[in-house]
Amino acid sequence: MHQWTTSSPEETMHFSERMAAYLQPGDVLTLSGDLGAGKTIFTKGLAKGLGIHEMVNSPTFTIVKEYHSGRLPLYHMDVYRISDEEDIGIDDYFEQDGVTVIEWAENIPSWLPDDVLSVVIERAGEHERTITCKTSGDRSERINEEISNDERASD
Repeated sequence: MHQWTTSSPEETMHFSERMAAYLQPGDVLTLSGDLGAGKTIFTKGLAKGLGIHEMVNSPTFTIVKEYHSGRLPLYHMDVYRISDEEDIGIDDYFEQDGVTVIEWAENIPSWLPDDVLSVVIERAGEHERTITCKTSGDRSERINEEISNDERASD
């Protein structure tokens, strides 16, 4: 588990933009945090880091938004309104050629693959955020170590 603090939305975006450099097809990230914590800001940074120039916004009412214009496709999900008992097929995305980001993944624990990088974003002040990354397998541990060793991520 590693932890970082950012002092603005721009720093949060910069952090996730740097993280994107280490992502590969099939990687799954979960984002947890209160409403307004910065989950969509984090995803915007990932998209930018993947070379996606489309407008990225929360998929709250569409559940899944797909972005295909970057180095890897990005599948951005918001499962706030979904329960673990509903089967809407989002686990099919885990087998595809892109990166999957899931907001509110705690609602669907049984659907998640074994190896997930769990990103928890917490308010540490008006603009400050604490970002904690937890791993559950070799691949997510590797991403976590790479971003931890990347001095540019905290610049």
